[in-house]
Amino acid sequence: MKVLVTGGAGFIGRWVVKRLLEDGYSVWVLDNLSNGNLANLAKFSKNTELNVKVGDIKNKKTLSMLFKNKFDVIIHLAANIIVQESIDNPRKVFENDVIGTFNVLEQAKNTNTRFAFMSTCMVYDTASAQGAISEFHPTKAASPYAGAKLAGENMVQSYYQTYDLPTVILRPFNTYGPYQKTTGEGGVVSIFIRSELNRDVLNIYGDGTQTRDLMYVEDCADFIVKAAMSDRCKGEILNAGLGKDITINDLAALICKDKSRIKHVKHIHPQSEIPKLVCDRTRANLVLGWEPATSLEEGIQKTTQFIRNGLC
Repeated sequence: MKVLVTGGAGFIGRWVVKRLLEDGYSVWVLDNLSNGNLANLAKFSKNTELNVKVGDIKNKKTLSMLFKNKFDVIIHLAANIIVQESIDNPRKVFENDVIGTFNVLEQAKNTNTRFAFMSTCMVYDTASAQGAISEFHPTKAASPYAGAKLAGENMVQSYYQTYDLPTVILRPFNTYGPYQKTTGEGGVVSIFIRSELNRDVLNIYGDGTQTRDLMYVEDCADFIVKAAMSDRCKGEILNAGLGKDITINDLAALICKDKSRIKHVKHIHPQSEIPKLVCDRTRANLVLGWEPATSLEEGIQKTTQFIRNGLC
C-alpha cells in the first residue's frame, strides 16, 4: 500500500513515517519545511520505500503531480500549529489549514483515497470542561488556529457525507517526545527538560495549577496509523491521550528536583489559559482497541535521554 503523509518531516510526522515504514508501507512525504526538518527523516534516508517531496499543500500543481502515484491512504498532518502565530497572522493559518486541507481533500475525492485528518484537542470548549473530555464535548474556537481546525473538520465530514469518502478525524491531546522542538515553539515537556539539563530556571506561567494530558509521541503515532488504516473508523472522530492529567507545578517538580530553579511568572495571555485538560479516550479503545503504552515517567526519561544526547 502507498501512503502519503503531509507534514511528514515534522515532529509527529517523523514518528508516523517511522511506524509506517516498519509496518511495510511505501511512504511518500510532502512537507514545505516551514515547521518540519529533513533531518528528522535522516535515519530513513536509505529506505527505498521512502519518497520525500519538498512542496506545499497550497500548490495545486504540486498536489496534482504527486497524486499520480495513486495513494491508498492519506494522513494529513500538514498545518500551521503555533497558536500565537495564528493570533498574529490569521490569514496564514486559514490559507494553510483550511484552503490547503481543501486542496488535499479534492485530490482524495478524485481518487477515492482514504483520508485521515489531524485535528487537535484545542477545538474543544475547554473553559466548560469539568472532567475528562470526550468526543461529544462542545467545541469552541478560542483561537484562529482552533477555528481553522474546526473548519477543516467540517470539510472532512462533508466529504464523508456527500461523496462517501472514507475519512477519520483525529483529536490528539498534548504530545511530547524526541524530535520535538525545545524552544518556545515546542511543548512544555521538552522546554522544561532543556531548561533542567542546562540548569536554567523552569518558568511556569501563572500559578501552575493548570493541568495537561501528556501523551508520548510513539503512542500518538500508533494511534494515527491504526485509525488511518481501520475500516471501523470511517466517519469517526476520535480522541487520543494518556487519560490522566498533571498540573504544571507537578510536571516541573517531576523534571527538576531543585525547587529553587522553578519560578512562577506573569502569564502573557491569561485569558487563553486552559485550567484543566484531560482526555476521555474510551471511544478509541472501543473502536480501535487502542491504549497508550508509555507512562509519563517513562516518556520523560526517553525524551530526556534524547535531548541530553544533543540530537534535537
